[in-house]
Amino acid sequence: MNTQRKGILAGGNFIMDHVKIIDGYPEENMLATILRETSSNGGGPYNVLKDLAAMQVGYPLEAAGLVGTDANGDWILNDCRAAGIDTTQLHQTDRAPTSYTDAMTVASTGRRTFFHQRGANALLGEGDFDFSKTSARIFHLGYLMLLDEMDREVVEGGTIAARVLAAAQRAGLQTSVDIVSTENPRFREIAEAALPHTDHLIINEIEAGKVAGMDLRGVTDVRVISRAALALMDRGVRQQVIIHFERGAVVAGKDASVVVQGSLELPQDFIVGATGAGDAFAAGCLHGIHEGWSTESTLELAVCTAASCLRDATPSNGLQRVAECLEYAARYPLRNLR
Repeated sequence: MNTQRKGILAGGNFIMDHVKIIDGYPEENMLATILRETSSNGGGPYNVLKDLAAMQVGYPLEAAGLVGTDANGDWILNDCRAAGIDTTQLHQTDRAPTSYTDAMTVASTGRRTFFHQRGANALLGEGDFDFSKTSARIFHLGYLMLLDEMDREVVEGGTIAARVLAAAQRAGLQTSVDIVSTENPRFREIAEAALPHTDHLIINEIEAGKVAGMDLRGVTDVRVISRAALALMDRGVRQQVIIHFERGAVVAGKDASVVVQGSLELPQDFIVGATGAGDAFAAGCLHGIHEGWSTESTLELAVCTAASCLRDATPSNGLQRVAECLEYAARYPLRNLR
């Protein structure tokens, strides 16, 4: 670890999330009732930064991305600054509107469905990152598959995202990558281009399966998920593959070691919404990595930050200080996945 560097730079999707709690998901041509709604931060990097700010981690947090010159873009910039997030590399453009998502969350289950406007995020490219302007220790990039220009294949091979990650590593940063669960005919190629330039791959089981060529949807057997994690390590990830799923998480390391962590068994009335839980898990992982914690301690924090996120319908308003998040591990049982 480069101890002379400090902080986390998160780049990629910066989105306005319009979260709507509904009574149920309707069939086509039918009606659902919106019970309540709110607007908040959205997109992996934005959520992770807001989560880390709420966790009061005590080191610099920096944003890199592209928003529109519109009210949503101004809102995002002001929101980041109010949270103490450096916006030097969070640029505005008049070529596209700020990206936004309508997130529909079913009140009884916490399950959500997303309707997304790609907006300015689709234009984010190599020229929007300058790693000479940061002393951050970690660069977190998300989401692959939802950044059109970053996902673009280049003539010499690979993608723009792969080139950006390589530039971050040359500048002395560790790299972390997240992917979005979506259908894309080039899903595997886009992801594999980034893997050799990724130190920490933090994804869910659906995304892992798509890259590894395995169907992991609904799979809870940690042996199967561990095989997927090891397969992704074999494809070039430099330090570790972290796969999170509803019942817990699996981490594969470069020495072929595997660590398993169960999630918290929470009472149903604890869960208000699941939007942003995966990003909250990633925030817990990134904090542990930044601080040099063991894999076991990092994973325990990650399942606790994910649980804390579930307390609120928005991606980050449920997050608490690190110590308060860790208290959940003493309050609720951890699933035994071994």
